[in-house]
Amino acid sequence: MNPFLEPTTFLALQASSSPFGALGGFIPMILIFVIFYVVLMLPMQRQRKALAQMIENLKKGDKVITSGGLYGEVTAVDGPTVLLRIADNVRVRVAKSAISGLEGTPEKTEKADKGDKSDKGSNS
Repeated sequence: MNPFLEPTTFLALQASSSPFGALGGFIPMILIFVIFYVVLMLPMQRQRKALAQMIENLKKGDKVITSGGLYGEVTAVDGPTVLLRIADNVRVRVAKSAISGLEGTPEKTEKADKGDKSDKGSNS
């Protein structure tokens, strides 16, 4: 070490001698952010777009579930609202934004999975 160099100058020389320069300390944080974005944010955006597309394409006869837990069949679509039939002679007007999905979608995948498991068990 040269006695004429001040300690802060020596530290600056050490920091700039790293292969990534001054950004070397930020690279792990940037990588964590990129992984976080790819693992969490992109799937959420895709799911939100799919839900918006499904709500936009609602038509009479679709069976839906609301965010409040009501199951019903769409009887009419009026702009931002939907008229649901939840029982015989019982109709409720619900905001489209309150619809969380189609009623039959998750059940179909579960039944298909159960069918695959029972087929595998019978072959063994």
